[in-house]
Amino acid sequence: MHIRHFWLGKIKQLWQEKSIIWISGVRRSGKTFLCKSIEGALYFDCELPRVRRMMADPEGFLEGLKQKQIILDEIHRLDNPSELLKIAADHYPDVQIAATGSSTLGASLKFRDTLTDRKRELWLCPMLTTDLKDFGCQDIRHRFLRGGLPAVFMTKSFPEKAFQEWVDSYWAKDIQELFRLERRHSFQKFFELLMVQSGGMFEASSFASPCEVSRTTISNYLSVLEATYVIHVVRPFHTHQATEIIAAPKVYAFDTGFFCYYRGWDRLRQEDLGILWEHFVLNEIQGQLQARDIHYWRDKYGHEIDFILKPRGRAQPIAIECKWAVDSADSKNIEVFLQHYPQASVLVVAHDVKQAYTRKIGPGTVQYVNLTDCFAALKR
Repeated sequence: MHIRHFWLGKIKQLWQEKSIIWISGVRRSGKTFLCKSIEGALYFDCELPRVRRMMADPEGFLEGLKQKQIILDEIHRLDNPSELLKIAADHYPDVQIAATGSSTLGASLKFRDTLTDRKRELWLCPMLTTDLKDFGCQDIRHRFLRGGLPAVFMTKSFPEKAFQEWVDSYWAKDIQELFRLERRHSFQKFFELLMVQSGGMFEASSFASPCEVSRTTISNYLSVLEATYVIHVVRPFHTHQATEIIAAPKVYAFDTGFFCYYRGWDRLRQEDLGILWEHFVLNEIQGQLQARDIHYWRDKYGHEIDFILKPRGRAQPIAIECKWAVDSADSKNIEVFLQHYPQASVLVVAHDVKQAYTRKIGPGTVQYVNLTDCFAALKR
């Protein structure tokens, strides 16, 4: 049994703030397993009819509880899930609830109340570096190729069938139950194209013809995929300077395993590692910081910075460049960015940096760090 210490620590921390935690994340990211590993918590699977009958009377259910920490797994299967959570938050504050689902709380029409100021949210991302330690993984390339869904990650041979089974389950249990979309072929074609082109610029009209739907439908599909954490839309950072790109988003797949699968990779070449490291760093930022508000920077001459963070309380942005090998870092892109934002913090996050160091580039100072040092710097 693999105990995911980072995530259990997050749950404990959030329960100290609010009695209700909404745990979301893609299907098979390990939400059920994580919740079942919370010592002393009582587990309820809301997919079971008898459990749903128990919760038809929320007050009666909450009054009858003998344990004060409970798990409500797949809570969207209830007829009115937000009612139960609201009653618990307002009238049974001593009952700590962790409720799970595959999307953001307000994504489905089933949630008539998003429980503003009554809950804390935890986004369970695909496996982080802390999880790799918990699972005894020494080779990050294995994580790149298999991805970060625990069940797929732990398979002995390349899990080709597991990827398609995941897509089938995602369509049936998330898309149909929560959003009731039609035209499975078009939706799945769009999903596949986004996986293949992950990390690239997104233009909705370029997908309309191959998917045989309108541009408006493509935009709707994108919103659904984003709400269920299956893709991440990274929009440009700008301050309306004349040379900055301001409108073209980039779209990233949620998991390196799916990116590799749809590209037809069953083994990795050296030239594949850079883009996979970029995806992995994005996932790490999202998981460690619980942040979706991540941008990139690009000017009209093609100079680009991978990720831009603008934390609250900071006047200047934080720029993050991802490099598998530190020697491949392009100082020109950083120099041009610093000409626009000379007071910005710049981190080059490289896999092969053992000891953090700094270097003067243009008008600013750049920190060269590994992932561990990166988050130490971000949290200062």
